[in-house]
Amino acid sequence: QVQLVESGGGLVQPGGSLRLSCAASGNIVVVNRMGWYRQAPGKQRELVATIDRDGNSDYADSVQGRFTISRDNAKNTVYLQMSVLKPEDTAVYTCNAFIVQARGSWISHEYWGQGTQVTVSS
Repeated sequence: QVQLVESGGGLVQPGGSLRLSCAASGNIVVVNRMGWYRQAPGKQRELVATIDRDGNSDYADSVQGRFTISRDNAKNTVYLQMSVLKPEDTAVYTCNAFIVQARGSWISHEYWGQGTQVTVSS
């Protein structure tokens, strides 16, 4: 089995910064694409950013230029550096990863973390 454990959420004032981390552990051969999603109260979950093993990343338009996703393949960890935070960034942020669990296999299994709350408020 695999666990994704997030950390780094909290309360921050508008214009502030936070850094989220998500570490994958367990039965892992290779961690492929990793990403962050968020869900605000009363809204659907939305993609925030993704990154592949080579470091190629994509961002939602709403966070482009303010958020930076990165990863450490040796630690099976993905990070989300959030800057110039706005009240509309308030949400539960959840980590996502596609993980190969068998040597020689091309099949990736999708896993989710439990989420970490980010609140942007003065």
